Amino acid sequence: MRPQDIAILIKVMSKKDPNWFIKDLAHELFISQSEVSESLHRSMYAGLIDGNKEKVQKQNFLEFIMHGLRFVYPQQPGTIIRGMPTAHSHPRIQNKFISEMKFVWPDPEGNDMGLSIEPFYAKQVDAAKTDEFFYYTLCLIDMIRVGKQREVSFAKEELANTFNEI
Repeated sequence: MRPQDIAILIKVMSKKDPNWFIKDLAHELFISQSEVSESLHRSMYAGLIDGNKEKVQKQNFLEFIMHGLRFVYPQQPGTIIRGMPTAHSHPRIQNKFISEMKFVWPDPEGNDMGLSIEPFYAKQVDAAKTDEFFYYTLCLIDMIRVGKQREVSFAKEELANTFNEI
C-alpha cells in the first residue's frame, strides 16, 4: 500500500454513479491514470476493494483506518505554515474541540496558519477543494493520525457513521 491509496479509496466511495471510470478518478484526484490503476490493484490485493475494483470493502477499509493507519502512515505535525485546515481544524469540526493550534495541509493559497500535516499525496489539497465528502473524510482520518484520545474517538465514530450512510 502507498499513502495515495487511502485517498483513492475515499474518492471511489464518494462516487454516486457505480459506473465510474479510472480516467475520471484520475482527473478528479489530479493523479495519473496508471497510478490510480496500480492503486486499485494494490487495494484489491489487500482486500480493501472488490475483485472488480469497483466497490470499496467498507468494513475492511474502516477496520484498517481505525486500527492500522496511524501505525502505517504516522504523522507528526511540522512547522507553522499557511494552508488548508485539516483534522480538528476542519470548519465542520473545529467548534467541537478547544485547541490553540490549527493543523493545515500546505497550501500557498490557504487562508489559515497552523502546524503542517503532510497530505497522503502531492495534489490532495487541490482534490479536496472540489469535493466536500473527500475533504471531510480525509480530515477525520488525519484526526486519527494526529489527534488526542477524545479527537480520535470522535473521528472513529464519525467515520463509522459516514461509511454506513454510503
